[in-house]
Amino acid sequence: MQNISYKRHRFPPEIIYHAVWLYARFTLSYRDIEDLLAERGLDISYETVRRWFLKFGPGIARNLRRKRPKPSDHWHLDEIAIMIRGKRYWLWRAVDNEGEVLDFLVRSERNARAALKLMRKLLKKQGYAPTRIVTDKLRSYHVAFKKLGLSIEHIDEKRANNRAENSHQPVRRRERKMQRFKSPGSAQRFLNIHSATYNTFYFQRHLINRPTLKQYRDNAFDIWGNASAAA
Repeated sequence: MQNISYKRHRFPPEIIYHAVWLYARFTLSYRDIEDLLAERGLDISYETVRRWFLKFGPGIARNLRRKRPKPSDHWHLDEIAIMIRGKRYWLWRAVDNEGEVLDFLVRSERNARAALKLMRKLLKKQGYAPTRIVTDKLRSYHVAFKKLGLSIEHIDEKRANNRAENSHQPVRRRERKMQRFKSPGSAQRFLNIHSATYNTFYFQRHLINRPTLKQYRDNAFDIWGNASAAA
């Protein structure tokens, strides 16, 4: 894990990474965060919050990913349409069977080439092949798996992929709040930071009791604090 340098910044690191955490963790705009900080007596422009997020967010996301445990070998893949400057793009997304975001890809096409690129990116990043993959009925997945030589259990039955479809909901909420993504690159950059933060603070609250939830939450804050540590 690498420490992050906050040198030559007017505000202390605690304020900077708190602002980054607010934007990555909650469905807030930069102006919302400006108001929240103003309520605490901090005169910080929303443009400053935006620059902090773009500068420090990627480094924090890398540190968060290094602390994550190995995900499940049951993967769920899905794709949704997103509009960027009037053009339709496809957000390809992979999660495991516990809701952990594995990876994502913003592409202009919905075909075998895009599915193949997603799978190659997943296999390289995770370092192992899954034992089961659940998708929708898009035939592009079959072509991609065949080209990669994957002999795994592949399920594409109706409603079998609810896990991946439900995982799109936080992205949809953010897309509405941001009044849509401005470019494929900005979408990729934002989702890179958002997914790492989401994984750290995602708990299946309906399956755990209150003391366990408190323990998990305290651990998540410790991980975030370490990932944002100043050099």
